[in-house]
Amino acid sequence: MTIAAVCASHTPLKDYLSPGSDVEREVARCFDDIRAWIGGFAPELVVVLGTDHFNGFFYRLMPSFCVGAAAKGVGDWKTSQNPFPIDAAFAENCTRHLHQAGIDAALSYQMTADHGCVQIIDQLFDWSALPPILPIFINCAAPPLPPLQRTVAFGRALGEFLSILQRRVLIIGSGGLSHDPPIPQLTDASPEVRQRLIEGGDLTLEQRTTRQARVIEDAHNRRAGKSIRTPLNPAWDKRFLELLMAGDFTQLCTLDDVGITKEGGCGGHEIRTWIAASAAIEATGSFAPKLHYYRAIEDWIAGYAVMSFDPIRT
Repeated sequence: MTIAAVCASHTPLKDYLSPGSDVEREVARCFDDIRAWIGGFAPELVVVLGTDHFNGFFYRLMPSFCVGAAAKGVGDWKTSQNPFPIDAAFAENCTRHLHQAGIDAALSYQMTADHGCVQIIDQLFDWSALPPILPIFINCAAPPLPPLQRTVAFGRALGEFLSILQRRVLIIGSGGLSHDPPIPQLTDASPEVRQRLIEGGDLTLEQRTTRQARVIEDAHNRRAGKSIRTPLNPAWDKRFLELLMAGDFTQLCTLDDVGITKEGGCGGHEIRTWIAASAAIEATGSFAPKLHYYRAIEDWIAGYAVMSFDPIRT
């Protein structure tokens, strides 16, 4: 068994607004390095821990964790709509192991993944040459969210399952860090939006364009100092990264949802994907994180970071 991991922020604005050529080059060089690192590792299986922004999961049934036995991209924010190369029997076995470990993960044979899962795949791989993918959804946007203690337990159970495989496995955590996009919440939604958050369904091109325009407008408002959303929080981001790199899950689990929203914005809850990926690596018996990049990128409305965990062989 050989396991490695990479965690990275995603941002839908990456292909819509420029933070300047210097920042673009920094991020591009970082991903060049990560792709080369992955190429040398040559994973035989990629496990993607991703989020959703009310594109594939809705309040008609909102699991804390869901394993995809079949999945495709929704195509939001210029991300791919390709079907994922998934071994359904393997996904079933993973779900069974999680259940035996006390994690009540759901299983989907019709998962729809938005940019919270797909963007990182687009950035790191050529879809025509993808190894088998196992997508796992973690609810980071629709309260009540899985407690961080439960997220750690999920990650450890996943790591235990992956550690018995005779394969090179790459775990990807996609989300965070501090950011506060205008994602509607059920508590204060209009009747029309509330119905959408509960019932879901495909958006028309006009509806998706309108939805995305709200996020782009907020980015422009941030540039002009007019946004009413929670600002990026580099101090909070760096403290989180320090705890994660130290493997201090005890301190990480003292974070509460009210505090995360206050300090990191509604999108700050996506740190769950990083925590789960790190806990999975820890469960293999070793822990070797490396922070490749961090910058609070206002134009992308993201505390933007990239971290890797070197291959662990047992």
